[in-house]
Amino acid sequence: MDLQLSGRRALVTGGSRGIGLAVARALVAEGVDVAIAARDPDRLAAAAAELRSAGGPTIVPVEIDTGDDASVRAAVAATVAGLGGIDILVNNAAQPGGQSPPPKLAGITDAAFYDDVNVKVMGYLRCAREVAPLMIEGGWGRIINVSGLAARQTGSIIGSIRNVAVAALTKNLADELGGHGITVTVVHPGLTRTEKTPAVIAAQAERRGLDAAAVEARMGSRVAVGRIIDAAEVADVITFLASPRSGAITGDAIVVGGGAIGAIHY
Repeated sequence: MDLQLSGRRALVTGGSRGIGLAVARALVAEGVDVAIAARDPDRLAAAAAELRSAGGPTIVPVEIDTGDDASVRAAVAATVAGLGGIDILVNNAAQPGGQSPPPKLAGITDAAFYDDVNVKVMGYLRCAREVAPLMIEGGWGRIINVSGLAARQTGSIIGSIRNVAVAALTKNLADELGGHGITVTVVHPGLTRTEKTPAVIAAQAERRGLDAAAVEARMGSRVAVGRIIDAAEVADVITFLASPRSGAITGDAIVVGGGAIGAIHY
């Protein structure tokens, strides 16, 4: 299937590693010019060098702190300067998580809550607010918000609140922007293999007195397909949602987690 993406222009936040970098790779493979945005200039430079190594589309590294209005405005302006416009926004930047068990109620501080929500929920809103006028002017656009399955399960109070909020933001934007040719969707990854996964597995293995293979097998047993989903698989779904082929989908959530055992969502 031709995704009809060649020549489109995308801004991917949190694009220097993990799911964001996997998304950038997938978009570049489809001929999309991509701006990858993140806070760490060294990681950005390394990611941009990797993406440019095969030649092809334009790659623009952009520093951004989605928790800061001025930084978001500057990053969008830099993206427009480098690519000539923005057709696709992939909101993926968030505070690092998943490296240790989330805090229980008594351990949640105001700062931890507000920092997390400011970067992810308000950050997604800031980016959409800056990019939407460009898409409206062009009469077409795609906004994909990367959230997570904490929106559908307990275990992380802050994680559930922020991810549910992202889903609510998505539906509101979809209803407001749909008449301008813009679709807005939310993707819920589950446990996803990234460059951080080996260290996470090793830490759990040490904590539990197990070998790494046993820990990974236990992780995989929690989902229907029986394995950890790879970031590239999440990126494939996001790339489809970024394409003109996905025009019938907006305002809804797509789960890319391998299948939650037992739960029925409709």
